[in-house]
Amino acid sequence: MAKPTVNINQAIRAKEVRVVGAESEQLGILPLREALALAESQQLDLVEVSPTAVPPVCRIMDYGKFKYQQSKKQQEAKKKQVQVQLKEVKLRPKTDEHDLQFKIKHVRRFLEEGNKAKVTVVFRGREITHMDLGQSALDKFAAELQDIALIEVKQKMEGRSMFMIVAPKTKTK
Repeated sequence: MAKPTVNINQAIRAKEVRVVGAESEQLGILPLREALALAESQQLDLVEVSPTAVPPVCRIMDYGKFKYQQSKKQQEAKKKQVQVQLKEVKLRPKTDEHDLQFKIKHVRRFLEEGNKAKVTVVFRGREITHMDLGQSALDKFAAELQDIALIEVKQKMEGRSMFMIVAPKTKTK
């Protein structure tokens, strides 16, 4: 992803520019040479803020300080970003009731942490003929978690395993 380049000082190619001062005051439309001289007299840079406007809008500012503040804002935004993970719980068609409840508890914890969960029923050997057992286990999961989860991907067969993906319900404020 290429970062957008900003024209500063001599890189600006317009003949006339609309100038905004260092304190956000409008200085009007000036020839480029006057605008550059004005910025230089204040020991600041002339930065092209809106190159597509007619005439282009330029601002008098300390470009180094501006870039530093932009990078700080991006770091702050990145800190607050939440990474959602897909956690997986595997079971078999003959998994007992207690073990099923235990795994439901795990999935509930994953959802409360804000992660998605993939519940997989793995069939081995001749178990594949009893797909109804696997479906009933996934139905039980869905029923137990309906208060905090949305089924994102319904029950699907993929090779010798059947799975579904559940996501946490979004909190309404």
